[in-house]
Amino acid sequence: MWLGLAFLSAFFLGCYDINKKMAVHNNAVIPVLFLNTFFCTLFLLPLFLLSRVVPATIENTIFYVPTVNFEAHLYIILKSIIVLSSWIFGYFAVKHLPLTITGPINATRPVMVLVGALLIFGERLNFYQWIGVILTIVSFFLLSATGKKEGINFRQNKWILFIFIASILGAASGLYDKYLMQRISSTSVQFWYNLYQCIMMFVILVILWYPKRKNSTAFSWKWSILLVSLFLTIADFVYFYALTKPDALISIVSMVRRGSVVVSFIGGVFFFHEKNLKGKAMDLILIIIGMFFLYLGTK
Repeated sequence: MWLGLAFLSAFFLGCYDINKKMAVHNNAVIPVLFLNTFFCTLFLLPLFLLSRVVPATIENTIFYVPTVNFEAHLYIILKSIIVLSSWIFGYFAVKHLPLTITGPINATRPVMVLVGALLIFGERLNFYQWIGVILTIVSFFLLSATGKKEGINFRQNKWILFIFIASILGAASGLYDKYLMQRISSTSVQFWYNLYQCIMMFVILVILWYPKRKNSTAFSWKWSILLVSLFLTIADFVYFYALTKPDALISIVSMVRRGSVVVSFIGGVFFFHEKNLKGKAMDLILIIIGMFFLYLGTK
């Protein structure tokens, strides 16, 4: 069941990536990110209110948001800081790089999660799963060569550095998720970490962006901003629930979830008309083959 949930999360995550690219295109990143956290919190607010006002209606379902103690809130605040830092770097990178570049780089994030899962949680992969991991690593080197054809030097382009930092922080968040979901309600974590992120982004918005807004990229409302929050909320809800399963492997869930690159690649082709698709398609094929071997490895 957890593997199916991981694939479902990957689909919605791909939809999120496409709309994120649309939302930040020629737009101010900070207010877009603030609205993202605001709407994510708003989508989950009805579950929180139901859990407090009429808890009996959803108490025995995955939609119930139980109360958590002070220590748990500290753990969730730490997650909020990690995720928000990853998003800030990631949003700026997505704004300045082709989606067909950022998507596959993000797809290498599970390799970092894999190393952490082996060292921290003692997870072990079988032969087929290792093949999937190796194919993902190879795909990155192919992507690097393709990026140079678009004038993107992986060593000197700061936006490439940004997406790498975002990926490292995202991998750390994934490992932390495995720890949290075995100890705290997944719905509670999702609601509170979105609320804390919203508060943090409001402070950043007021202090850093608003005073200098006339000297930077102007903000304009786009409906894709709302869709970013919707797809991310669904993707995270399914993902967190998958990690609550005792037999779920974070190394595999993370790898499958990054299969979202298939959806984002298609979006890059049809919505943004991105270039050099032949070389990038080879990278995509390797990732798909890697997903297949990961699937075989769970059988």
